[in-house]
Amino acid sequence: MNELTCIIIGGGHTGLAALKAIKSTTQSMMNGRKIRFILLDRQSGHVRKVMMFRPAVSEEEIMVPWTHYFSEGVDFVQGTVTSVDYEKKRIRYTDVQGNGILVPYHLLIVAVGSIVRRPNSSQGGIALTDPQAAANIREYWRQNLWKAVDETVPEKRKRLMTIAVAGAGISGIETSAELALAMRKEASALRLNPSDIAVYLLNAKEYLFPEGPYKVGRKLNLMLSECGVTVLHNCKAIREEAGVVRLSNGDSLEVGQCIWTIGLMPNPILRSMGLPLSPDGQVLVDESYRVQGVPDVYSIGDCAKIVDPSTSKSDQMTCKEGGMQARRLGDIVLADLEGRPAPIHKSMMDVYGIGLGKDRGLVWTRKWGLDIIITGKLAWKLKKVSWDSASFL
Repeated sequence: MNELTCIIIGGGHTGLAALKAIKSTTQSMMNGRKIRFILLDRQSGHVRKVMMFRPAVSEEEIMVPWTHYFSEGVDFVQGTVTSVDYEKKRIRYTDVQGNGILVPYHLLIVAVGSIVRRPNSSQGGIALTDPQAAANIREYWRQNLWKAVDETVPEKRKRLMTIAVAGAGISGIETSAELALAMRKEASALRLNPSDIAVYLLNAKEYLFPEGPYKVGRKLNLMLSECGVTVLHNCKAIREEAGVVRLSNGDSLEVGQCIWTIGLMPNPILRSMGLPLSPDGQVLVDESYRVQGVPDVYSIGDCAKIVDPSTSKSDQMTCKEGGMQARRLGDIVLADLEGRPAPIHKSMMDVYGIGLGKDRGLVWTRKWGLDIIITGKLAWKLKKVSWDSASFL
């Protein structure tokens, strides 16, 4: 049989990158076989997850229709995987009409990524989990500002103009900065005092950005302050109830809204797929992204436990690392199909970009033992390029 079927489960940044890489590297296989690709995702389009905060501050659309990525030999299917038969090499999924459909495969790529952690329902607030949640956040704070226009009691007006962002990873940093800038702009349009807008970023650690040196965290703290964000260190939000956020240090904040940005976890759908998983729920793979003990199945991205064999360093759950893995996976799949030794994983250089609103940003990397820090418009442009390239726009 000259035609193979490769199914990619997950149409996020890493899934798209895997599709592009494998399609490119296998176009002219030595044995002449062709590959038909099926990209399966439960969404109606590609969600630009790294920009989840944007609908929380504007009406920007962060879902790209699958038609944008149409190409010969690729089928995009909307559905949810319900089971995988690894012996007979076929998957079963449920489509949007509720029909169960069985599809055979020769190669299977698991790139279902991660989901945003949610607080317990008893903790109140709203988690920034998806575009709809982001739109709800935007509508809520805008309504609060409209209410503040007519509020005559200073304490109540202050609460309506205050937001707490619980969780100070990169998502929390970017969300808080964008919120402060957007709320100040809206307040000015409503003839409210922009300086009365209060956005608190709750950081459980001693300083921001523990992935890098202290001086980068200190710089971020200063840049957030210029945006109108107050960072509270060494404190976590315990719960929000009736407009009061209880903090781990015993203090409390009166807020109009509490937004949770408490990190990522591997997609829980993995636990129903019968794959070998690490204790924290990531797929166990070898140094060439092959799933352990499961022939012709590969996994990359946030959902996979990928370790550099030369350093024992695990890749983090970031878009840039998923993209690098995808590019290498293209060469690995081709090598496996042609029976040649395949490339092995190697960690990429540490580099991080953080957006802080239009024309504001920070990029940090370390090279030759030196910290390289870029800020301002150039950093923002670099960050925007990374967002666009991750979604192949």
